[in-house]
Amino acid sequence: AVESDLKQELFEHLLRLPPSYFGVRSAGDLIGVSTSDVENIRRMLGFALLSLINTVFAYALTLPTMLAIDPGLSLVAIAPYPLMLWITKSFSGRLQEEQATVQERLSDLNTLLQEDISGIVPIKTYAQETHEWEAFGEVNRQLLGANLALARTRNLLFPILGGIASFSLLALLWFGGEKLADPTSGFQVGDLLALIVLVERLIFPTALLGFTITVYQRGRVSIDRIEAVLQEPPAIDDRQTQAPAVPGPGHLAIRNLEFTYPGAKQPTLRGVTLEIPTGETLAIVGPVGAGKSTLAQALTRLVTVPPHTLFLDGIDVTELPVTYLRSRIAYVPQDSFLFSTTIRDNLRYGRPQAPDSAVEGAAARARIQGDILTFPQRYDTIVGERGITLSGGQRQRTALGRALLVDAPILLLDDALSSVDNQTAMEILAELPRHKTVIFITHKLAAAATADRIAVVENGRVVAVGCHETLLQTSPLYQKLWQQYELAEVTAA
Repeated sequence: AVESDLKQELFEHLLRLPPSYFGVRSAGDLIGVSTSDVENIRRMLGFALLSLINTVFAYALTLPTMLAIDPGLSLVAIAPYPLMLWITKSFSGRLQEEQATVQERLSDLNTLLQEDISGIVPIKTYAQETHEWEAFGEVNRQLLGANLALARTRNLLFPILGGIASFSLLALLWFGGEKLADPTSGFQVGDLLALIVLVERLIFPTALLGFTITVYQRGRVSIDRIEAVLQEPPAIDDRQTQAPAVPGPGHLAIRNLEFTYPGAKQPTLRGVTLEIPTGETLAIVGPVGAGKSTLAQALTRLVTVPPHTLFLDGIDVTELPVTYLRSRIAYVPQDSFLFSTTIRDNLRYGRPQAPDSAVEGAAARARIQGDILTFPQRYDTIVGERGITLSGGQRQRTALGRALLVDAPILLLDDALSSVDNQTAMEILAELPRHKTVIFITHKLAAAATADRIAVVENGRVVAVGCHETLLQTSPLYQKLWQQYELAEVTAA
């Protein structure tokens, strides 16, 4: 139960952390924390704790009986045990350090394995199998070296503890034999046999202390690693917020929005101000690195938004539950992530109870249904990890269909049609429901030209807003982008 509850708490906390956290912690490391480290804690609370309790009870029940039989011989028998405890304490720091190294090397191996499996296509495309095999071998050797170092320390500690425990029995036999030889001592053979049996009962739990300490040190390292994750503050604490009784139509207002990534010297968004009325189709264009994707993430609070800078239907989004905000905005990011399940389940991910008719309708509007019907299993086709069996355009259109099925009042597309041909992209945008607020970031300026308005972003600022014809007359940057786009289209043709 402890292991299950801890895994549940850890996973729940991971879901509350910002995407930026997963950019600095590798997936393999977090998988190791969620599995191996949790299991180490279970062993510490299970085996190590029970072993310690068993040792305490063994001494509590055995030692008084030994002292009652013969205090002197009893003290002789247990005299080496403080030395055992001192040696164990001396080894504990070394064991903890070596166990931490093992956990780190295991995380490195998990990370490399996860990345290589996910990136198998570029590995094969660039014929880098040998390079990856050698890299895996190097990390694997480091893990082996760390395990061998830990094993050497344990193999040195355990025989020492076992030898000291056995020495106590030899001391008892030696001095007990001398006492039997003294007829005036009153010491009987039965007393010696009883002491031998009682000392033997203490040898195993005492010798087991070494292994118990190893399990404990491993658990300590794992506790530190898990605590480091659990102490990471959640991205948003919205426990004091409340959703409106009546959801609004989907009016967005951005007022002097500033955002700087942690560690960055310059802000990514600088005083962005923009009004997006309900039902408007707004295109956002600009050079690479202008801050367009960051703006999209800000609208869904995937990055930190300062208070009084972003409003949904007149309400400051920092005063709304984040689940409510995201239920009102169907967001399709640049990376069209698909799960390793069927196309049908991927489409209905945001609306699990959607009927098949609604799923197929969303697929048709996203222009992916025609492709799906050519697959042998159709909607029950397994797409593989991250949708690897689909083309880039098919993945994007599947992700778009997933967002359309949610039927949120605001649709936010972050270059979500970059792998789709211009004609199909134009058809998709033209058939989006007119009652929705549609915001799409794009480098396809022909598609942007069909929007009600276009916002031009440069260096984190909105430098121009207007329709296509107006911007061609008034915005030098838009003119330049349009000329570059036309030239690229002619060259591609």
